Amino acid sequence: MKTVQDHRASTMPVNLDYAAWLQATPVALDAKAYPFTQAIVWRTGRRVLDTAAAELCQGIAEAFAVEPKVGEAARLAPCRLYLGLPTDLPGFVANQVSAYVQQVCGDGYVIVPIEGGSLAVVGHVDIGCLYGVFHLLRAIRMAQPLTEPIVQSPHNELRMINHWDNADGTIERGYAGKSLFYRSNTVQFDPVRVRDYARLLASVGINAIAVNNVNVHRVETQFVTDAYLPSLARLADLFRDYGVRIFLSVNFASPVELGDLATADPLDPEVQAWWNSTADRIYRHIPDFGGFLVKADSEFRPGPFTYGRDHADGANMLARSLKPYGGLVIWRCFVYNCLQDWRDRKTDRARAAFDHFVPLDGRFDDNVLLQIKNGPMDFQVREPVSPLFGGLARTNQMLELQITQEYTGQQKHVCYLVPQWKEILDFDTHACGQGSTVARCVSGALFGCAHGGIAGVVNVGDDLNWTGHSFAQANLYGFGRLCWDPSLSVETITDEWVRLTYGDDQDVVSALAYILLASWRTYEDYTAPLGVGWMVNPGHHYGPNVDGYEYSKWGTYHFSDCHGIGVDRTIATGTGYTGQYHEPNRSMYENLETCPDELLLFFHHVPYTHRLRSGKTVIQHIYDTHFGGVEAVEQMRRMWAELADKVDPERHHAVRTRLDVQLQDAIEWRDVINTYFYRKSGIPDRQGRTIF
Repeated sequence: MKTVQDHRASTMPVNLDYAAWLQATPVALDAKAYPFTQAIVWRTGRRVLDTAAAELCQGIAEAFAVEPKVGEAARLAPCRLYLGLPTDLPGFVANQVSAYVQQVCGDGYVIVPIEGGSLAVVGHVDIGCLYGVFHLLRAIRMAQPLTEPIVQSPHNELRMINHWDNADGTIERGYAGKSLFYRSNTVQFDPVRVRDYARLLASVGINAIAVNNVNVHRVETQFVTDAYLPSLARLADLFRDYGVRIFLSVNFASPVELGDLATADPLDPEVQAWWNSTADRIYRHIPDFGGFLVKADSEFRPGPFTYGRDHADGANMLARSLKPYGGLVIWRCFVYNCLQDWRDRKTDRARAAFDHFVPLDGRFDDNVLLQIKNGPMDFQVREPVSPLFGGLARTNQMLELQITQEYTGQQKHVCYLVPQWKEILDFDTHACGQGSTVARCVSGALFGCAHGGIAGVVNVGDDLNWTGHSFAQANLYGFGRLCWDPSLSVETITDEWVRLTYGDDQDVVSALAYILLASWRTYEDYTAPLGVGWMVNPGHHYGPNVDGYEYSKWGTYHFSDCHGIGVDRTIATGTGYTGQYHEPNRSMYENLETCPDELLLFFHHVPYTHRLRSGKTVIQHIYDTHFGGVEAVEQMRRMWAELADKVDPERHHAVRTRLDVQLQDAIEWRDVINTYFYRKSGIPDRQGRTIF
């Protein structure tokens, strides 16, 4: 039997950052604490199940320096780990796990102690067994007892990664090197590296990956042709061992841009036939192909609007081409007028997704999912939850999050986004009364939809540590864990990542947990205040520029003047955006007295002297948070410096260097923002600190 290690090149550098949360270091406990690690029994010959067994063998060997017995020798061991489906198990084991397996849905699993010190890891499908193995290895590394049955089912059917990788090797909004998949407009990849990436994804339950940018350019448009599909099929084969299906982002105008037709009208029979033929070709190369991801009629990308059709027409045409093969169409809702006039205070980019898609609710085919960004604008450090969650009651939907830190420090700054995502998932839309959370909307449970899930725009590149900043790995880990189980606490996820990645030294665990859990609010404090967003340099979106987008076409305004700041999105006097929410959220955001401080300027234009619910004025809040944010980064640096003798030198130096950059950037943000608003308002800082 091959182990996972056998698939790796001997030249692969030994690097703790590369291993991420799948560290190969010994654990403190003796193997006797887990007697079932002596031997592994499974039915060989099935790819994913063999992968699961290989991961077990490798994980046990790394943890305890003991090779578990396999094959005939395993059946003679006094204690064994049984791995497989219920039909793979000996009768006495199947009887002991039967009641628990019946509680499992989809690709979930059970981990059940068996009389005499053995253990069973069982799923209804092989990928469930693999997820169970990763759970088991995580538990061993965290010294958790395994004396009671564990029953796990994923909350979301689709747990998906979106790569914004381009065929030339660049990554749009990528901050960790070049693409893992492409070079020089060809599909080129290191199979060892890709396989290790698949391991990381599967270990946190990811089961789908879109392998190219939603902005599909000339070369990537050809990915649906025989010129590229054989290479993409080889890529898909590497992910297949870990139960990850690939999707392609496609160009809606492909029939025209590839020179085959004069139109891409979704209601034209020739266009429909073209996509039917394209789907057939793709599935010949990739039999388990997941489907299409589509960005249409957005930011100058082609779509059905060109032909006087709507988004349901476009999505359904593609969905029907995939339907015979079980494929899905994931249609992004990031659609808005990107030619706005900054003088116009009634046109509101925030309204656009709701206004476009709610009238189409119920018209999409059952293998279409609408992929909705978490907020109505564009992945800002703070914005309200999109009202499309709860606004769509008869349409499959997915939540789209941004793991890559486009607007949150670009992986030069530590900005742990799991607390933000947890707030989003727990947000109550009140669409069906109290308890109508975003998590229930996107899973399909709230409205009884056929499909649902969560997608994340990934932060991975070919940097040796995957994510540029070591701490940015925590966002990828936390994303997967929340996709699987949105009820997990932020503290639980944080503790898991820290211990799995950096070990059990209590000083390290405490310091890293503090840094991570404080980082999102810290970043918010020294950047854009009170939900107003943006204030970044145009194009690359890094660093402060208060008016960078203020007079542009993109609809990203803050309307600051000498009197006040903020966007009036109320029903009474503004754009009416608050009316897109269900009660009581509508009234909460509409009224100054009840609008949460952290979103005040997103919903209201107020004087600088307006007093927040915290008791501070808006202007004093801006000053205090920007000074406080810098102080918080200084505290992070001090805490990390004190761990120099407890963290390996390579990782310690890399993180220290990033924290140095973060501090300098935070100072720049503080001084630019405070100076801008001091000059606008003429109101001094009550604490007399230096503002230029």
